[in-house]
Amino acid sequence: MKKLVCFLIALFIFNTNVCAQELDKSKIGALGAILMDAKTGRVLWEKNCHKKLAMASTTKIMTAILALENANMDDIVTVSKSVSSVPQVKLNLSPGEKIKLQYLMYALMLESSNDAAVVIAEHIGKSVDGFCKMMNEKAKNIGANDTVFETPNGLDKGDHHSTAYDMALIARYAFNNPKFISLINTPSATFSSDKKTYSVNNKNRLLREFNGANGVKTGFTGKAGHCFVGAAKQNDMQLISVVLGSGWGNKGKEGKWSDTKQILNYGFENYKYKQIITKGLTADYLQVNHSKTTNIPLVYEKDLVLPVNIKQEKDIDVKIEAPKVMEAPINKNDVIGTANISIGDENIKINLLAENTAFRHDLKTSMQKILNGWINIGADINFSYK
Repeated sequence: MKKLVCFLIALFIFNTNVCAQELDKSKIGALGAILMDAKTGRVLWEKNCHKKLAMASTTKIMTAILALENANMDDIVTVSKSVSSVPQVKLNLSPGEKIKLQYLMYALMLESSNDAAVVIAEHIGKSVDGFCKMMNEKAKNIGANDTVFETPNGLDKGDHHSTAYDMALIARYAFNNPKFISLINTPSATFSSDKKTYSVNNKNRLLREFNGANGVKTGFTGKAGHCFVGAAKQNDMQLISVVLGSGWGNKGKEGKWSDTKQILNYGFENYKYKQIITKGLTADYLQVNHSKTTNIPLVYEKDLVLPVNIKQEKDIDVKIEAPKVMEAPINKNDVIGTANISIGDENIKINLLAENTAFRHDLKTSMQKILNGWINIGADINFSYK
């Protein structure tokens, strides 16, 4: 009886801990939010992550990555007259001013300068509209299919919008570029154009307030509210968080930071990487007919390593779909079947490959081999007549 009571108590504690690990969506003020593992792209937590929302200056992540990929940071850019009408926040560039593109990037990502975004867009896309077209094409290539860019700086205009999921995809893509990571982690910068000297400071509080923080961009407009795409790395896990519409006024301003910290803490405290499938490991065996090789191991085509929590780790299920018997010939690395891995509602397929070759061996093939042998012998004989 005592053992049964101890078991029930332990079971209750375990279930309580599992429940406690879930992040209550009602505690996150953002209208749309997500937590994504940067290494695998796996979504670890979300709240309305596919809801279309204005994303304010988090837009500038895309502006920055396009600039890094399509221009030389040493380019000298001439400021056009269009900057005069750009609203704050801005660097207050003046028409005709000449400035290095690298310096505009500091202004763009550290202090979120709207005029710097316009100058960059005109330099690379020849016009703001041309650059926005590039932004939308890039978004589709990345897989951000619910995103429309109508400005390079995130100011409210027309149908300019994204989703928390799409912004996480864009940030994940940007993190593949070391120059982008270096840029967003720059604390401050002082630089000069041909007319004046500027100083900018990084407004990303997360870099100073959260262990391992390494990105990325704040945002606010009247339509979007306070937004933030955040990132942090602890041990070997790089996480990306997004909060869109965390509120307005001072409550929203603080809300984007508290939302982000809660989401990132949840990820680091509850998830760890697990090797679910090992490349080359035998998953099943295939019986082979009409061959001297009667059995061939079926092996996994690739590794599968995913971040999982305690509950998900216990719910992982692997089902093999492959024929039990086939006739030769079978070539090494032929795809014979699939492994279906389910983790909750997620389903992942990995091919099963033949580990060895099985040559066909029957009367017909044996006779063909003998015939081919005779033909080859005849061809090798050198007939000479004297």
